[in-house]
Amino acid sequence: MTAEKLRIGIVVGSVRQGRNAESVSKWVYDFATKRNDAEYELVDLANYKLPFLGEELPADRQDAANTAIKSWSDKMASFDGYIFVAPEYNHAIGGALKNALDYLKPEVANKVAGMVGYGSLGGTRAHENLRLILGELSVADVRTAVTFSLMSDFENMSVFKPAEYHAGNANQMLDEVLAWGGALKTIR
Repeated sequence: MTAEKLRIGIVVGSVRQGRNAESVSKWVYDFATKRNDAEYELVDLANYKLPFLGEELPADRQDAANTAIKSWSDKMASFDGYIFVAPEYNHAIGGALKNALDYLKPEVANKVAGMVGYGSLGGTRAHENLRLILGELSVADVRTAVTFSLMSDFENMSVFKPAEYHAGNANQMLDEVLAWGGALKTIR
């Protein structure tokens, strides 16, 4: 009997035009899938046109909003854990990711998350902000994170060229996500 592989969603946590999140997320996806130890899937937040939580919408937009919310909820519920790729904006995660997380609770409860960030200080303050939010959602976050600096891991702050040493942190983070993900699956 073989154990079923965990399903891990790699969430592209920015919807801004010209975002670096796509190249960082693709790097994480490519790195993770080479390990062949879980099923990894990219989940691009830009593909979910979520309204602001509590926003009053005109009747002609309500059906599309409800469909987007359900699609986001169903997608996030389908995973055993997550890797959030979160750029740091003003010492926190971006508003689109915060809004998307506000739509979730039972879908993500008792699951695990790892974090990959980028920014002037590697996205570390976004990670700390994300840890607070995930704690409220009953998501266990792992200790090891991957932090990319806009100054040293990007050419002209826009072309992603990560230093090789990030592979060590990425492997450690993924090992922790899979260990915790397997353990938490037993209580769901």
